[in-house]
Amino acid sequence: MNVHFWGVRGSLPTPITSEQVQAKIAAVVERITPKDIQDEDSRTRFLASLPPWLFGTVGGNTACVELTANNGTRFILDCGSGLREFAVNGTPSPDNHYNILMSHFHWDHIQGIPFFGPIFNPNATIDFYSTFPAAERILANQNCLPYFPRNGEWEKVGKQFRFHLIKEGEPFEIGGIKINTKKMKHPGNSYSYSFEENGKKFIYATDVELEPSDYDKNIAKNHFFENADVLILDSQYTGDEAIAKANWGHNIFCYAVDFANTWNVKKLYLFHHEPTYSDKKIYSVLQAARWYEEYSSSNQLEIYLAVEGQEIEI
Repeated sequence: MNVHFWGVRGSLPTPITSEQVQAKIAAVVERITPKDIQDEDSRTRFLASLPPWLFGTVGGNTACVELTANNGTRFILDCGSGLREFAVNGTPSPDNHYNILMSHFHWDHIQGIPFFGPIFNPNATIDFYSTFPAAERILANQNCLPYFPRNGEWEKVGKQFRFHLIKEGEPFEIGGIKINTKKMKHPGNSYSYSFEENGKKFIYATDVELEPSDYDKNIAKNHFFENADVLILDSQYTGDEAIAKANWGHNIFCYAVDFANTWNVKKLYLFHHEPTYSDKKIYSVLQAARWYEEYSSSNQLEIYLAVEGQEIEI
């Protein structure tokens, strides 16, 4: 399976500012020595030596992840502003068919839908999957006045949409891929998805505030997470901020590490980054998570940062 991150931020899109670009340039200039710019090879080595928070950006688009199974079946997980990036720069579906799986319908997970070209393509077919009975009404209301200027367009093309109501804990298949869901603690509820193919297991778990019961191995439904090869997990906050924002429905990075270790996850990707955090701070969260893992666990958990534009193979 292949995973492509099109949007990794939480809450609202966060474009990089001119001040942030200038700060990156200034920090790079401070690091340069004469030997770093004497020829093309030395310049290439110098750029490669820069920390990732300087030589790039985590990205500012909200949640949207593309999953492509080995058999070619494709899925879009959530429709934040990253969905537009997928529409513009992704590989179009050869048969104009899209499977969209929604974790929930908070604004940062649907704001890309009005700008997703296939929505207005009469030759496209879109299957929406969610645990929310009101999904069709929610999206119809979003895509008309007073929220969106193309009033009536949704009704014209609505026949190309198919809405599927799924139930937590009841496995189903799309294109031969086994899928399951689990409800997570978040205002109004959010649902994680697991995908299994050829003995590999991938889990997308955004927007969750982990609680003690999530670690309890005596609760059968918690084994949903067990032995995942890759887990994408909400890790929005540092400790101080998590305390200040208790019950907002998001997670602290060290809880994410403990949770992944509890369920014998192989690779953890920190996701749904706080919109007020700079690239430097988000990478410091990654480093803190790795230090925490090193000193608190004997497991071999690998911890990474979800970065916009990044692809991973499972």
